[in-house]
Amino acid sequence: MKLLIEQSLDIKETEIKITCGIMDERLKRLIEQIKLYSFSINAQKDGLTIPIPLEDIYYFEAVDNQVFLYTGNEVYECSKKLYELEELLMDTSFLRISKSCILNTSVVKSVKASLSGRIEASLQNDEKQIVSKHYIQNFKRKFIF
Repeated sequence: MKLLIEQSLDIKETEIKITCGIMDERLKRLIEQIKLYSFSINAQKDGLTIPIPLEDIYYFEAVDNQVFLYTGNEVYECSKKLYELEELLMDTSFLRISKSCILNTSVVKSVKASLSGRIEASLQNDEKQIVSKHYIQNFKRKFIF
């Protein structure tokens, strides 16, 4: 792999161009990470709207028809529905793990299979999330064991 970086004060916007022969899993993961840093999600807390960078978001959870966004130590309200977020975050490290949760797989510290056929994911902030049976195959593809 060859990495070229061109720096100039004349450049107004950062551009990343990937030229490749075959798109392998490592390259796909790299692209997911790049996309993770490319935009943010607007969220509300204490009457303020705050842009939260994707890389800071651990997961989204729907509770009583309201979607919440969780970072390592904060909780925000999100005006988007889970299905909208799932579509928006399709080619990133985010993945639906249950009917009510979309998880950022890049913050998963470890996983453990449970006897019920589910997977328990431990996050970097020591929270735990359960991957439902229905979503396990997609989780395994995204989060390579």
